[in-house]
Amino acid sequence: MVQLPAMKRVKGRAPLSVVVAIIGGLALAGIIFTEDLRGLTEVKEKVTDKEKKRTSLRTVMRTSALLSADVAVLSVEPATATPPPAPKMAFNGTRCSVTDGYWAYDRSKKLPYTDQTCPYVDRQDSCQRNGRPDSDYLYWDWHLDDCLLPRFDPVSMLEKLRGKRIMFVGDSLQLGQWLSFVCLVNSAVPDTPGAKSMERSRTLSVYTVKEYNASIEFYWAPFLVESNSDRNIALGAGGRVLHVDAIEEHGKHWRRADILVFDSYVWWMTGYRIKSVSEDWGREGGIRCYNETWPITQRGYRGSGSDRRMMEVMSDVLGRMRTPVTLLNITQLTEHRVDAHVSVYTETGGLLVTDEEKADPQRYTDCIHWCIPGVPDTWNRLLYAHL
Repeated sequence: MVQLPAMKRVKGRAPLSVVVAIIGGLALAGIIFTEDLRGLTEVKEKVTDKEKKRTSLRTVMRTSALLSADVAVLSVEPATATPPPAPKMAFNGTRCSVTDGYWAYDRSKKLPYTDQTCPYVDRQDSCQRNGRPDSDYLYWDWHLDDCLLPRFDPVSMLEKLRGKRIMFVGDSLQLGQWLSFVCLVNSAVPDTPGAKSMERSRTLSVYTVKEYNASIEFYWAPFLVESNSDRNIALGAGGRVLHVDAIEEHGKHWRRADILVFDSYVWWMTGYRIKSVSEDWGREGGIRCYNETWPITQRGYRGSGSDRRMMEVMSDVLGRMRTPVTLLNITQLTEHRVDAHVSVYTETGGLLVTDEEKADPQRYTDCIHWCIPGVPDTWNRLLYAHL
């Protein structure tokens, strides 16, 4: 995405040896103190006042010594405890790496929207509405190692967009990010008549919020450059003709945008050499992303899509452009989320995948697109942090 990891943590516990020492010490104190009382009771009539004082003093000293030993054991614990982690700094787009982090599960988090509450989610991405039975994939958050990643604040985002146009340009993956962005913002817009509007077409779709005079737009251009197959997918890879030095036909539509967000990836791949089987995710013998319910939690994981050479070329080219461009490399962090694809809970050819087709996941599983809500919300959270 270009803009113009997870584990449940367990609190530290005292080492077993320390716990045993403390419990053992307290029990011994009780036994000795009881024996002293018994002895005192048996010789009560024969003991002088002086001897009573001596016995009482011995008891106090013995008990105090045991309690002191317990205190000494306890005082060792802080020295062996794990030191608290260093505080993370506030997010800074120039100093914080979005790729260094981990996915963490948080079932308690409140979802800002669902594919039932947001009316704009396409059927292709509406996994819950299409019958997906599990929901854990909705509760994973991307955490940066050294920086605090802010939550997406829809009101703050609308203030940033007051009087502006933000346009997403690209393919169906970018369409999913746009829909996610619209739904996140829409969660803070009242449903009163005239407060918002949505106009959709095959090429340009525009969501507007009247109070802020803000528009959130999507323009379909899967190659960014001109092509004879932007819409005519039936041509296939062999029939495509790209005008790699021509962008005006598309560019004239986004020329006056204040913020331009674009992607281009999948359509450049012919399909003949794409890697998409479960061996890439550590499930040898599996069926692509079908029935995946848990992300890859391995730190530093790189899937076949994380082509370092390609990323270095992209970063180098964008770095030499006269117009300032920010590259948000979301590929690697996204490849952990094998659980969040639409899988068989989607549509194909304009029709929902049937039960009969679901029984053939090798053929009908979609491992390219993402459920909404889901991973695209994280992309927009990173975008929000940079804006």
